Amino acid sequence: MDRRSFLGYNAAAAAIPLSGAGLAGLSDAAAAATRPAPVDFKSNLPASGQFPDKWICGSSSCMDNTDPPVQVHWYNAHTAILRQNKAYSYEAPFAPLYFGNDRVLLLDEGFVQLRNDWDQRGVVDQCIEDWCRRNGRDPASMELLVAFTHLHADHYAAANQFADRPNTRCMGLTHEEMVGFWGMTEFPEERVTLDLGGRDILIWGSPGHVVSEFAYYDSYTQILFTGDMFYRGRCYISFWQPWFDSMKRLIDFCDTHPVTHVMGCHVEISKDGQDYAYGMTYQPDEAPVQMTVQQLREAYAYAQTVTEPGIYFTGTVFLCNQTRGTTTIDQNPYRYS
Repeated sequence: MDRRSFLGYNAAAAAIPLSGAGLAGLSDAAAAATRPAPVDFKSNLPASGQFPDKWICGSSSCMDNTDPPVQVHWYNAHTAILRQNKAYSYEAPFAPLYFGNDRVLLLDEGFVQLRNDWDQRGVVDQCIEDWCRRNGRDPASMELLVAFTHLHADHYAAANQFADRPNTRCMGLTHEEMVGFWGMTEFPEERVTLDLGGRDILIWGSPGHVVSEFAYYDSYTQILFTGDMFYRGRCYISFWQPWFDSMKRLIDFCDTHPVTHVMGCHVEISKDGQDYAYGMTYQPDEAPVQMTVQQLREAYAYAQTVTEPGIYFTGTVFLCNQTRGTTTIDQNPYRYS
């Protein structure tokens, strides 16, 4: 893989005309005049956006659930956030979809494999078609990058649906393939920049929940996506020191970069801080997925006082330090602080 062509702005791809029909006989100047102007992802930052007041959060009766299997929320005109319905999977992961002038980045595809179970690929394709229609682009000209934060099935299972999709690159399922997908050579400290075509995504290693994990920062919305390493719920920490080091990297990043929201992959907690038990398929009063930098700082400060395995509530998240084998808090044998 040519890292420069992968990470750099692809001028040729940006110049692909709408459908290609009717332009063959035009002069270069006339053809250029018909091309849509590139979206400006560098000015007036951060790009404003909104999270919904309430996400689809399952149903008291999964059999009677009438909501779609995945909710599509357009945070702004160039950013969609997908969330799986808890009635279809209690994991209910969130999946950001970032659009640039050349490429689209999909993160954490969802906990489904077969398209006839529910069609995550079809949902993504429809989002791409909608964005291209609004911006005068040909969907076939947009390269789709299918990646994820880490190697747990609720984050990569749906990648199977994209394996034969044209103009698509999928992250591999080993540590070496994941790191190589971003051209990293010094994991986890190295920070690389993915250029989606005028829109930069900053990526670096963030292990601790598992060994192979990444954090993603979108320079356009200035949202910091932290995966399962830090999210609204039970942060299962398999390896304490790597996780603590990853938290320090997040804090250092926030000290030097503007961050509008910190966002994880799940919500497992109510608005008043009550844990939803593992496997719940209905969360009627769940907390928002978005968090603040201050909440991240408070969790890091709390983590500095942790000296042994156990479950610790920071006021925003539960730090489950080396307690993954017992997933529901009220049944955990360790002390609960």
